[in-house]
Amino acid sequence: MTIKVGDKVPSAKFQVVNEGGGGESVAADAFCAGKKVVLFALPGAYTPTCSKQHLPGFVARAAELAGKGVDVVACLSVNDSFVMAAWGADQGAFGKVAMIADGNGEFTKAVGLEVDLTAFGLGVRSQRYAMIVEDGVLKALDVDAGGKFEVSSCEAVLKKL
Repeated sequence: MTIKVGDKVPSAKFQVVNEGGGGESVAADAFCAGKKVVLFALPGAYTPTCSKQHLPGFVARAAELAGKGVDVVACLSVNDSFVMAAWGADQGAFGKVAMIADGNGEFTKAVGLEVDLTAFGLGVRSQRYAMIVEDGVLKALDVDAGGKFEVSSCEAVLKKL
């Protein structure tokens, strides 16, 4: 079942990655507690739309999001922490966007936003979406249709803040 507006973020764990590839395992509800968080997810690091549009949009406009009261902007993908660290460094994300590795898809499955891409050799990944969470409660969720990049962009999120 997909998480809905008004639901609390689950306690599923993911890894908040540092530039060295390590990170801290954190429960999602604790990560969002007491903060306004914009969390966007995408199918995979280094994939074309994710690398050319999705993550760069949030990196470029991180200060604008902060100016609208966002405490944390986070990028989540079902990739391991080393991939997320390398991708974050390549994209200049550190210090602007928290890179989150959901390597086993625990959070992705807990919010009901997984997608089976095994036909393309990618396994089970995350759908492309953006959510706004305030003090652990989901305030907005926009999920792009398969293969699209429209409602989860930074521009779309900014219109909701």
